[in-house]
Amino acid sequence: MSAPDAYSPLSALSPLDGRYRAKVAPLAAYFSEAALIKTRLHVEVEWFIALADDPAIAELPPLSDPHRVFLRNLVVNFDEADARAVKSIEQTTNHDVKAVEYFLKSRLADTPLAAHREFIHFACTSADINNLAYALMLKGAVENVWLPAVRAIEHRLGELATADAAVPMLAHTHGQPASPTTVGKELAVFAYRLRRQTDALARQPYLGKINGAVGNFNAHIIAYPAVDWVAFARNFIENRLGLAYNPMTAQIEPHDFLAEVFHHIVRVNTIVIDLCRDIWLYISKGYFSQKVVAGEVGSSTMPHKVNPIDFENAEGNMGLSSAVLEFMAQKLPASRLQRDLTDSTVMRNIGVGLGYSVLALASLRRGLGKISVAETRVRAELAATWDVLAEAVQTVMRKAGIENPYEQLKAMTRGQSISPEMLRTFIAELPIPADDKTRLLALSPETYIGLAETLATRYLSGDENR
Repeated sequence: MSAPDAYSPLSALSPLDGRYRAKVAPLAAYFSEAALIKTRLHVEVEWFIALADDPAIAELPPLSDPHRVFLRNLVVNFDEADARAVKSIEQTTNHDVKAVEYFLKSRLADTPLAAHREFIHFACTSADINNLAYALMLKGAVENVWLPAVRAIEHRLGELATADAAVPMLAHTHGQPASPTTVGKELAVFAYRLRRQTDALARQPYLGKINGAVGNFNAHIIAYPAVDWVAFARNFIENRLGLAYNPMTAQIEPHDFLAEVFHHIVRVNTIVIDLCRDIWLYISKGYFSQKVVAGEVGSSTMPHKVNPIDFENAEGNMGLSSAVLEFMAQKLPASRLQRDLTDSTVMRNIGVGLGYSVLALASLRRGLGKISVAETRVRAELAATWDVLAEAVQTVMRKAGIENPYEQLKAMTRGQSISPEMLRTFIAELPIPADDKTRLLALSPETYIGLAETLATRYLSGDENR
């Protein structure tokens, strides 16, 4: 077999850029090499414009509106040819940020701005540009790709929970039959868990710094001692870039906020893994049926199979995502003295961590779109499990002051099935108030669901604190 095209998805080293490229393609706009170069260029352009806007920096006069448009269009119209031009410069510089600086200067060469080219990258270290670029990239990817994907899962869970809020189901603790619940309430639990995490992440600040080689504005003060550089940097980061200002750094922004973002995502990943495993078990018990897709094959040798592959794929890819993000959350905030370069190569893999999570969410969404409750099966199993009412009976016995109610019910029910008649005979002989006895005698496994339906619908209405 001849070697495939080096840029073919069939020859991609990573599955994210090969087999699964279509499912994670939106992330390329944030984490590809071209996206990184473009975002660095954006920071450099905005820094140049900000410097020109300060009257105290007299050597760089205010920019005309056409010049501002020209500079910003270098970013807006940045394309693959431009990215290749930057990479070509990098072959000489062996420094990726310096290559962006030289590229931008080259674009000013034949313009009236040429005389002011040395204010490109003025007083900056590469970490100033990089930290802001990565913060912008991560913020954009989380807000525009990852969060919408999670909220789509929450929405689908809400649809299923609404439809099945009143469908009674046998619960299982330790894998054993437990007090009944409803299908909708159990799905609403996962929707609520996801919402808590996404709401928290939506409030997460993305920090940035632009304070020079070791974080002290050394070069800035030497050149322009009258400028309030702390205020200048804060205004630039908050008002021009839309990030949060970190005033206390060494050469690099310490990356603590990156760890915070990654841990938010890992918590969502963990919730999704938990959901996938539960759905998988429900399918294996016959509680959920899966829509049969024409043309799909469940097994290469067993024609009857409809495998829960979407949930299995989601579980596996979430594990990969968490492994990458957990590592970065531990590694990135630790840097020797004022900086070392180990963060640089690691941060290039942020898109990998998010990519596997987005891929998993796509699989989960597909899986959730193919399942429906096998209500007849669910109700039949619950109706055959009367021993779960032992909890109700012994609780009412406690209320009436009867001694050893737990032990009495344990002797009758533990490890053995009981019939409705056996339980009702036991209840009929209890010395308890008539209204309590009437409620217990009318009880069945299907009606012993507590507030399950109410809890599901209360959450879904957004009134969970009522």
